[in-house]
Amino acid sequence: MTDALTVPFEEGHDAVKVIESRDDYLEAVAAIAAGHGPVAVDAERASGYRYSQRAYLIQVFRRDAGAFLFDPIAIGSFQELQDAIVDEEWLFHAASQDLPCLREVGLVPTRIFDTELGARIAGFPRVGLGAVVEQLLGITLAKAHSAADWSTRPLPQSWLVYAALDVELLPDLRDALAAVLDEAGKTEIARQEFDAVLHRAPKPARAEPWRRLSGMHALRGTRALAIARSLWTARDAFAQETDIAPGRIIPDSAIVAAAAAAPESRKDLAAVKAFTGRASRSELDRWWAAVDEGRTTEDLPRLRGKGEPTLPPPRAWADRNPAADRRYKAARAAVTARAEELDIPLENLLTPDTLRTISWEPPATVSDESVAAALVALDARPWQVEATASLIASAFTAPAVVAAAQDSSAEDPAVS
Repeated sequence: MTDALTVPFEEGHDAVKVIESRDDYLEAVAAIAAGHGPVAVDAERASGYRYSQRAYLIQVFRRDAGAFLFDPIAIGSFQELQDAIVDEEWLFHAASQDLPCLREVGLVPTRIFDTELGARIAGFPRVGLGAVVEQLLGITLAKAHSAADWSTRPLPQSWLVYAALDVELLPDLRDALAAVLDEAGKTEIARQEFDAVLHRAPKPARAEPWRRLSGMHALRGTRALAIARSLWTARDAFAQETDIAPGRIIPDSAIVAAAAAAPESRKDLAAVKAFTGRASRSELDRWWAAVDEGRTTEDLPRLRGKGEPTLPPPRAWADRNPAADRRYKAARAAVTARAEELDIPLENLLTPDTLRTISWEPPATVSDESVAAALVALDARPWQVEATASLIASAFTAPAVVAAAQDSSAEDPAVS
């Protein structure tokens, strides 16, 4: 590894142009197809500014071809680029963030290498792009525009340089990180994790997304929940209509404040000091209609939402299910020790949900084989099963844990 540069790498970068025409796009695709090696890909969204999670800029780099920045809104179809690179390895940093919006425009890889996830598996203490680049390549990046509004047009040149660097360094970073993983015997682990990210199914839509409002815990009673639900629904519809991030229209805190106050008139709503936001007054009629609907509806929501986690939080297990509590604590200690031994973050060795689920409802007969089968059913990767199944089985069958389960069963036959 070379010594880190003393000035930000961006300062020496050439001017960057955004490709907006079909002719320029097709010329860029031909250059990328003629390049060699893996293809670095990144996408910039406007999270926190726009309602949609679409890509507003797509960056591609390949050795002997160069870096190309595409405006997906202007380009339209990316079928030619997809055809040119579909069989190549695509490089990402935090692929899970970019894959959904790339799929929207028809860019779908068949093989990936994720430098952020690879750095986690390698045991790096910091896995942001700048930190990993500095550690492995000795280059200091000034990460100044990661939270920018990428729907802005025209995009400032400093933003474009930043965007180009996100892909230009990935091939060298991939090679350096692959060597680290190989030396640590983690190449196959990384391959399985990359494949899991690539083929992970999208999360199903929440049954009641309005319950994710920040500060909801402060509301009391179903009527307040009904007002919050109605306001959230009105805000979401307006956000979709205007393609503005909901929180920039009226923040969650404003909805919660209005729901708690339960105003009885448009004037009362306007008088709620905490009811703020850029559209809190310009769209006051809209919000009052929503509040009035929540005040008068007979379709009151339940205090506890549909589709919420079926397992209680682990802190409640000692009272709710003491046997599961003992299993979970014993298994977590064993898996934590294994994660430290492998120098892999605990959540990457086995997800918290997986460990909690199998601890709450273990196989009827606990053995290495039955625990391994249960982990596979919970979508654990082969390397995770190999690393943890025996440990978990041993933890579940430890004398102290078994005795606790027997005591719990004696006190309450419904508890296992």
